[in-house]
Amino acid sequence: MKPTLAFVGVGRMGANMARRLKDQGYPVTAVYDTHAAGAKEVAAELGAKACRTLAEVTRAAEVIFTVVTDDAAQRAVFAAAGDSLLSGAQGKAFVNCATISPRVHVEVQAAAEAAGAVSLEACMASSIPQARNGTLYLMCGGRREVFDRLKPLLIPLSDEGKLLRYVGPAGTGGQFKALVNMVMNINTAALAEGLGLGAALGLDLPTLIEVFSQTGANSRVLATDGEDMVNRDHPCYFSAAHAAKDIGIAVALGAEQHLRLPLAAATKSQFDRMVAAGLGRLDKSGVAELTFPGRHAGP
Repeated sequence: MKPTLAFVGVGRMGANMARRLKDQGYPVTAVYDTHAAGAKEVAAELGAKACRTLAEVTRAAEVIFTVVTDDAAQRAVFAAAGDSLLSGAQGKAFVNCATISPRVHVEVQAAAEAAGAVSLEACMASSIPQARNGTLYLMCGGRREVFDRLKPLLIPLSDEGKLLRYVGPAGTGGQFKALVNMVMNINTAALAEGLGLGAALGLDLPTLIEVFSQTGANSRVLATDGEDMVNRDHPCYFSAAHAAKDIGIAVALGAEQHLRLPLAAATKSQFDRMVAAGLGRLDKSGVAELTFPGRHAGP
């Protein structure tokens, strides 16, 4: 029989993962979110219980996914005291999908094991449509035997396993994800500067995008963000605020290794400017608002 599932964090990513697994025949029995109204809506849709406490979530399911925002939120749901997913966690399994500092993944695994549970990080390098369609790129870190045990559950989330990777012990998935987002965000900021300069020069931007796509300037970001930057169309799939947070994780990892990462640092400063200017809720493509002539210059 398929295990019962619960989700902590049912924003657009968590809710779509829950929908996908529900479609695949997995019973989703409980959801929890600090935004209680949103949790109730998702629970009603899935036929699950909207839990008021984290301990209630743990009681309600065998496998609990966490899809939270940052280090503080991840530590809070696995707190050593008070309401916590670790309450009554003996025999449970946790799958942690947030983009957080690798050391927090290590802390969570240790805390889960001390409570008689297991933990796996399943870091995602995809966005909202992929969560719904089951085509997430998943980079998993933790104990290999835990990955093998939970692999059947992750396969329908990752294009039938074609996009599923075991990358090493606890914290390794977080390191891979930090580097993916670092390079992606550097590419995004660079594309915004290239298109912004092209606009200032009076070049035809659709032609410039075509030329970029056929030369060494091509990138995945060009396909996803290029037209949005030109058209000032920034529906949020991956927010500028999250971009600032995530590249900050990579910059901190570089500092721990005594490496200078000047491009990452400069890119972080751009996304920090967006947040400071009140543009943090825009998609990361909104960084073009700082580079195109005549647009929002930021602080």
